[in-house]
Amino acid sequence: MALKKRGRPQKESKALNKEVIIDNAKKLMISDGKIPSIRSLSAELNVDAMAIYYYFKNKSILLEELTTSLISEIYQPQKSLEWEVELRKLSKSYIALLSKYDGLLQTLLSMKSTSPANIFLFRFRIIVKKLHMNISVEDASLNLLTDYLHGFSISMSCDSTGKLTVDDIDEPLGVIFTGINASIINSRDKL
Repeated sequence: MALKKRGRPQKESKALNKEVIIDNAKKLMISDGKIPSIRSLSAELNVDAMAIYYYFKNKSILLEELTTSLISEIYQPQKSLEWEVELRKLSKSYIALLSKYDGLLQTLLSMKSTSPANIFLFRFRIIVKKLHMNISVEDASLNLLTDYLHGFSISMSCDSTGKLTVDDIDEPLGVIFTGINASIINSRDKL
């Protein structure tokens, strides 16, 4: 059995860095079905836990960078497509990501940091910008959509039959989009 190197990594060692730690944390999330502990991550990397703390001050910072890296994988709007197509792609990629990394949603919802959520928010706003919504309609639309997506993600994780798939959000998204269109028309009529 190889001995783990203790303490701060040596300067000439390029094997361990933030990217390597984050990539291994993602792999552990897939294999273990949960957010990895520092202990399991250090065991996977064959380093002392203090080597991870050299790169991340504490577990909260590691979790923030890990979840931000994961959420960055969701659909990037193309701006050339219709808003409904873009929002459907964003929503499906988000559900697929939450399904792939079990425990990610619970971690996101319990975090104090908003950095990971801001990625979804920013991409949502890019998509709906062309609709010229007033801020209250935009915020209500965002809240409705994210609450639905989070609820659906929880349902998928509880579905022992495996019958629920990402494509099952198509029809409910159509209803949400109809509501967004109606809200836009209603708010313009009030002007």
